[in-house]
Amino acid sequence: MNGPGIQLTLAPELRLFAPPSRRAERVPTATDGASSLGHVVESAGVPLTEVGRLLVDGREVPVSYVPSAGQSVEVFGVERPQHVPGAPPLRFLLDVHLGTLARRLRLLGVDAAYENEDIGDPALATRSAAEQRVLLSRDRGLLRRRELFAGAYVYSDNPDEQLRDVLGRFAPALAPWTRCTACNGPLRNADKESVGDRLQSGTHRSYDVFAQCTACERVYWRGAHHARLERIVSEAVEEFGGVATP
Repeated sequence: MNGPGIQLTLAPELRLFAPPSRRAERVPTATDGASSLGHVVESAGVPLTEVGRLLVDGREVPVSYVPSAGQSVEVFGVERPQHVPGAPPLRFLLDVHLGTLARRLRLLGVDAAYENEDIGDPALATRSAAEQRVLLSRDRGLLRRRELFAGAYVYSDNPDEQLRDVLGRFAPALAPWTRCTACNGPLRNADKESVGDRLQSGTHRSYDVFAQCTACERVYWRGAHHARLERIVSEAVEEFGGVATP
């Protein structure tokens, strides 16, 4: 772009998307005089999924606004908790790189679909639109696809931080221990007799309380990993609300 120049200021949390040379507080930015502000922001490296208010010379404008020479543009991050229009109840779709986050969201009872194979960006975006799911990804290019229902960049590669980021940003209702961590289906209480043929002898002797997925029929009990899972649940519930009792 080599048209009218503007002054572009990205919120501090958005500067990681820009090239290092363009992370200053105010960056002179050339436009072509016809492109929308949304296009200008994306050209700076910022996915529009991460953009909240846009101010031009102190006045709020939509992403369709076409900036003029000499104007000062401020780009803010999304407000938290973020409201997703047309998304009751809130549902998510995670790409192939976020399997641990998907399992933890399901552990908390959050509807989190997950592709454990790389089905490609077009298919993910199409599923997000068809099922009205918020796509979670660390792939900036994927989040720029126009057919997405909604999307969000996952800022950390640490599963603990990823979970806190998503829960803090979207404030989904938590209902721990109600969803299958393997397939996302709902769980129901199950007696030992009904699931006995699916248990190893040691498990059958040692445990009496079971749950079973109504979709894939996987059986759950409070086994060796329960304490670690309980910690994840209790910490999330303490900070973000919900009911921790399994």
